[in-house]
Amino acid sequence: MDRGTGSVGACNPAEAWEALRDDPAARLVDVRTEPEWRFVGIPDLSALGRDVILQEWQAYPTMAVDPAFADRLLDRLLEQSAGTPPRQLFFLCRSGGRSMQAALSVAAACAAQGFDTSCINIEEGFEGDLDAQRHRGSLNGWKSRELAWRQS
Repeated sequence: MDRGTGSVGACNPAEAWEALRDDPAARLVDVRTEPEWRFVGIPDLSALGRDVILQEWQAYPTMAVDPAFADRLLDRLLEQSAGTPPRQLFFLCRSGGRSMQAALSVAAACAAQGFDTSCINIEEGFEGDLDAQRHRGSLNGWKSRELAWRQS
């Protein structure tokens, strides 16, 4: 796993799970849309004693990027942690693209505010890459790696 303050690191879903398990303050941010959470499922961190932060990077159905995403997420994290954001934030979407953009946005906001927070994109995402039949969920991704998840 590659991590860097003010920049975005990357890891696969299994590495993210291990890091979340090993660092009780680390948080997972799922940036997919509400319909994706409802119909595809969400990671289940209950075994780790915490919840996933669900915050859309792009709003369904227009898919417009939320210009206040980083500020809203940081405000939420600061409220939950007595003014200090976690040292590790993991970002997840369907396959790793939107989560990378969200992580870059938050990394820039953290650097601007002087926070020592590593933003890490979960490559492969929740559903993973397309297979030869153009289906997701069989090659890689959170679900394919058999990490805990649930229907919401």
